[in-house]
Amino acid sequence: MTFSQIKFDNRLLNNLPADPETDNFPRQVMQAYSFVFPAQVSKPKLLASTEDLAHNLGFTETDLDSQAFANVVTGNQLIEGMQPYSTCYGGDQFGQWAGQLGDGRAINLGEVATQKLGHQTLQLKGAGPTPYSRTADGLAVLRSSVREFLCSEAMYYLGIPTTRALSLSLTGEYVMRDMFYNGNAQPELGAVVCRVSSSFTRFGSFQLASSRKDLSLLKSLVDHCIVSDYPKICTDKSKLSKQHYIAWFNEVCSRTLTMIIHWQRVGFVHGVMNTDNMSIIGETIDYGPYGWVDDFDLNWTPNTTDAQHRRYRFGKQGEISHWNLYQLANAIFPLINEAKPLEDILNQYPEQYQQQWQQMMCDKLALSSLHEDLALLSDLEKLLSDVETDMTVFYRRLADYPLEQHDKNNTLWQAHFSESYYSEDQLDEDYCLQFSTWLTRYAKAIEQENKSQEI
Repeated sequence: MTFSQIKFDNRLLNNLPADPETDNFPRQVMQAYSFVFPAQVSKPKLLASTEDLAHNLGFTETDLDSQAFANVVTGNQLIEGMQPYSTCYGGDQFGQWAGQLGDGRAINLGEVATQKLGHQTLQLKGAGPTPYSRTADGLAVLRSSVREFLCSEAMYYLGIPTTRALSLSLTGEYVMRDMFYNGNAQPELGAVVCRVSSSFTRFGSFQLASSRKDLSLLKSLVDHCIVSDYPKICTDKSKLSKQHYIAWFNEVCSRTLTMIIHWQRVGFVHGVMNTDNMSIIGETIDYGPYGWVDDFDLNWTPNTTDAQHRRYRFGKQGEISHWNLYQLANAIFPLINEAKPLEDILNQYPEQYQQQWQQMMCDKLALSSLHEDLALLSDLEKLLSDVETDMTVFYRRLADYPLEQHDKNNTLWQAHFSESYYSEDQLDEDYCLQFSTWLTRYAKAIEQENKSQEI
């Protein structure tokens, strides 16, 4: 099996410095990446693949049906042109600088040059230890791999910027994991997800180089990112200037903001918004303890290790993204040596977030604007928070509520929205009056736009 339509050109490897050490053992690395081979496994077995993505990458039906494909997407076989490597980066974890982290269980197979998708990197998650694994084994189990495969594809089809999943495979091995963190580790089925993105570079890549005062590496990283991932800014590294770096940072902020607004739209909570988990191209990356809001709760987090402080809770994701961008700005400052342009961009972020959040909410409510009722959106969030209300069910029920029949003194709305509430006993008289009044205001806003609820 030759996989003749798959062509690798590996731009990152050609543009950035490699770790000269080729043995695979934990260490501090001063370059951008280290060459490392995936661990060989006993019985690679493909469980699922994403056919549209596979075809756009250049894989044929014959490829997908072959054992060779299962071998490739678990790391047992390399295609001509693959040069496996893991990248070096640092990061702020829960607000504290952690130093070098790196791809502890991710191995990039290489960059594919495609006709339909441009350059795309194939990355294996759970394919064995790397120089950045520290004391871990670099492996993954089936339950977490299924979550990543399904969620990244769901996010993609929900219109949310995300890495994608090409395949999910069993390895034939067992991996010891303490599922409930209670000291009772048990063997679980080992698995590998093959992830796909035009770039897996993180904020932490730039932070680590800057923290080490390695301005040469920092400049190389930024230059490569601009030319490869932001070619509209500049395609010639020799022509890059301070103004290009500022324009690049502004675009990173814009893409990050767009991603966060999408998260808020569907009630997605990442759970671990450390800077090493922030994509430089504004994609959702690293599906660990993620979750979707069920009952609307701005304080909810799916991350049990964050249960006390809730740093990465649903309602704080906009603020955290702003904080993370500040850390990126600090990292690239040595290339600009002028604080004001970066500060100006960062200072605009909260207002831009509020504007885009408001537009997103108006879109959910089929409104083009708020007209005179500027508090309509914030009052709705308060109502959804006051009692346990299923966010998704509520918006679906709102979409088919007969607003023209609404009378704030009747109980039509209670029957219509009943399945949105986890406990109707919470609907006291005061809440019912407030919610009915809100529906009256909403009906008026819809009427002002002369809109029909039919699509």
